[in-house]
Parts: sequence; C-alpha cells; structure tokens
Amino acid sequence: MSEEILINVTPVETRVALVENGMLQEAYIERTSRKGIVGNIYKGKVVRVLPGMEAAFVDIGLERAAFIHASDVVCSQPAADELANAPKSVPDIRSLLREGQSLVVQVTKDPIGTKGARLTTQLSIPSRYLVFMPGVSHVGISQRIEDDSQRARLKALIEQAAAEHEDVQGGYIVRTAAEAASDDELIADMVYLHRLSQSVEDRIAKAPVPSAVYQDLPLFIRTIRDLIRPQTEKVRIDSRESHQRVMEFVHEFVAEFSDRVEYYPGERPIFDLYSVEDEIQKALSRKVQLKSGGYVIIDQTEAMTTIDINTGAFVGHRNLEETIFKTNLEAARAISRQLRLRNLGGIIIIDFIDMEDPEHQRQVHRMLEKMLERDHAKTKITGVSELGLVEMTRKRTTESLGQVLCEPCPICDGRGFLKTSETVCYEIFREIMRINRAYEAESYLVMASQKVVDRLLDEESDNVADLETFIGKAVRFQVEPFYSQEQYDVVLL
Repeated sequence: MSEEILINVTPVETRVALVENGMLQEAYIERTSRKGIVGNIYKGKVVRVLPGMEAAFVDIGLERAAFIHASDVVCSQPAADELANAPKSVPDIRSLLREGQSLVVQVTKDPIGTKGARLTTQLSIPSRYLVFMPGVSHVGISQRIEDDSQRARLKALIEQAAAEHEDVQGGYIVRTAAEAASDDELIADMVYLHRLSQSVEDRIAKAPVPSAVYQDLPLFIRTIRDLIRPQTEKVRIDSRESHQRVMEFVHEFVAEFSDRVEYYPGERPIFDLYSVEDEIQKALSRKVQLKSGGYVIIDQTEAMTTIDINTGAFVGHRNLEETIFKTNLEAARAISRQLRLRNLGGIIIIDFIDMEDPEHQRQVHRMLEKMLERDHAKTKITGVSELGLVEMTRKRTTESLGQVLCEPCPICDGRGFLKTSETVCYEIFREIMRINRAYEAESYLVMASQKVVDRLLDEESDNVADLETFIGKAVRFQVEPFYSQEQYDVVLL
C-alpha cells in the first residue's frame, strides 16, 4: 500500500490530506482564527460544581466554560488509596472540587456545537514514540503493536529506563511508531519528554488563572509526529517556510524520514493532485455513490450518525441475495473510508440491506472490521443485530469535516427541508383571520416571497376571493425578494 501526505499551508489555514493508493482517506483542517485545542494544558478555575451530574464547569479562558466529569479528576494519592479499597463507583464531585479552586487540566475534546471543551486532570504529553503521563507509574503499549515479543521488549526497555530516572515520576504509553524505533531513539524521546514536562511544571507555577501553559504543535508538524510511517512514500509541503520548520523537526526526531519530505513548488495547487479538492467537496454530500451503481446515505445528527445502504441502479447478475451481498460488501469498504474522511465520531448506526444468509452477514461484518483497522481513531463495533443493524462507536475529539467547513442553513435552520408554498399560503389565511378578529382595519397587505405570492394569485386565487368575502375586506399582495419561502408579514392598512 502506497501512502502520501500532502500539506497545504496558507496564512489563514493549514490543510493536510492523507492519500492511500491515490485515494484521499483522511483530511485535517486547522484555521488560524479557530485552532483546535485538544492536548493543550490550561491552568483554570472551577466556576460551578454540579453534584447532580457528578461534574464541574471550569473557566480556562475560552468563550464557553469547559466541562470535567468526576471520573476525569485524578485524586491525590491518599484519596486514591482510600478509593482503591472502596467499591467501584464515581466519587462525589464535591469531595474532589470546590468552586473558586485553581485546577490544572488538559483538553481531551474540542468544543463541538453548543458543548464546551471536555477536560481531564490526568495530563499527558506526546512525542514521536512515547506519551508521558506525570504522576502515574503505568507503562502501556499501543494495541496496534501486535507482536508479543516486540511488546515485551518495549515494555522492559521503558521500565528499565524509567527506573534509571527515579527523579522523574510518571508513566508512559508506547506509541505505534515505536515498533520500528531503536533503543537509543526511545531513550532520547524519553529524555526530551522529561525536559518538556519540567518546563510545563515551571510554567504552571508562574501562570495566572486562567491561562494556557502548554499548547500542542501546529498541524503541519503534528502531522509528521503522528501520521508519518514506514509505508509513507512522500510528504509534500507547498510552503517553503513550513517545509524548513518541518525539516528541522524531522532531523531532530525522525531523521530516517528526511529523504521523504519535500517542498512542492508546482504550478498546480497541491490539493489538485489525486483530486483531493473534489473529494473534500464530495464528502460534504449526504449521498456516496458506489461503483456498482448502489449508494450510501450518511446523515449526521446531534445524537448519532445514521448510514443507510441501497442497491440503487445495481441489479446484479445471479440472484437477489447475491446482489445484496455484493452491495453490502462494497458499502462496508466505502463506509470505513467515509468515517475517516468526514471524521465522524460518537454513535454510528449502519443499516445494511437485509441479508438472509448468516455467512454473508459474517463476511460483511468482517470486511467492515478489517477496513476499520486502518483508522487512527479508536473504534468499537458490535455484530449484526436482529434488525440487521450494525452499531459502532468512533472516538470523537474534534469537529467533523462538515462541522468545520459548514454551518446550519439559515433558511431551514438546519432541518434540511422547507415548508411548501401551499403550507405558507394556508398559514397566511389563518393569520389574516386571527388579526381580523382582534383588530380593526380597512384592508390587508401580505408581504411574502415570489413563490408564495405567485401561488396566492394563481392556484389559491379562489380561496383568496372566498376569504375577502368572508372578512369583508380587500387583501393585497407584495413580493419581498429578500424573504425566504417561509417568511411573510401581514400589514394592517
């Protein structure tokens, strides 16, 4: 599998495209005016404790107060020992936090929609191969490293190195990239994290409340840290200045990839390569066309994302069951890509076309699992339910592609549909009747959109005449070009 990373940098935004076998798989966007804050560490103040939700709101200097649950508050050591002997339960938030208290927190989830950022007091500082967690003693290994001998080697190495640095108290998570790293590189990474952690501690001691004490790397450097892998053939960057900064980072931390990072000076925009721009536009649509002629409908709501599969124009060759099976298999591959590309998270319900053969169900489910193995986000998937649905979750830490690039339609307020002109006409009739009972007027002027006025003067003209006769007053109409289809006003004359 060939893999390339394209990085487009402008003064207003940075965009990153992960391309596998010539097809866009993931897209990341960071705008100068609205940068993501996941991973940032803040010194904040508890502004409200909510016992009923076992949570609290913390002011970290953002527009909206951030949210922290009791389960995300790390207890002091004596309290932790006491809780360890108690039955498993969420501690009372009032025993952990109080209003006005200063608190050092890290953002685990960006503000999304009307919700504030999600916080934790368990700090973690990432580097290329390791994640350092001050104050704990655990050593964990990435689940993506499957070789047992490699897992044992890495754990033994980190535990031994940690024992030699007794002055630094903390735990480690060994990242997937560490599988291909040498012992010296891992030790160097550990020493770097120790220095960075000490720097953060110094800033925490001096920082006012609220303020940021640590901010994660910009997107174009974070991409090199988190996404570049042995199978990555090229990283192309279209900004000379950003390329220089990336190369400095590469030489210091991932020197083995230095020959794969290049400056792209081409006349063609970098996102025109592999039709990345077109693929991003398609990812904003509800409908995903399959090569066979079938299609997938993706609807993102506040509660969950629902995905429906249809055979569409695909009529198959042998029988109905085989047609359904092939459509579902193709849809499983397309869905896994769309989840990554659109960065959809939370609860996801997939309604595959009903399959009678249990073996077909198993193969479609296995295909979906196999394709999701490439996903950088953590996913959890259930089997096919009695209703033929597959339920899954995908970890959501940032806004989806649609939420970053779009906003709810101001005309329909995000509903996705409008009242018909017929419905609006009948609302106008009822409004005139209501006003006529309450106020005295010689006549009425209705101001509405072109389509509504056209209907009132054409299809509804008989009803308008009946209304005028009933109320004994004239009704005139005026087109307001800036009114939406649902807007109207009834003016007393």
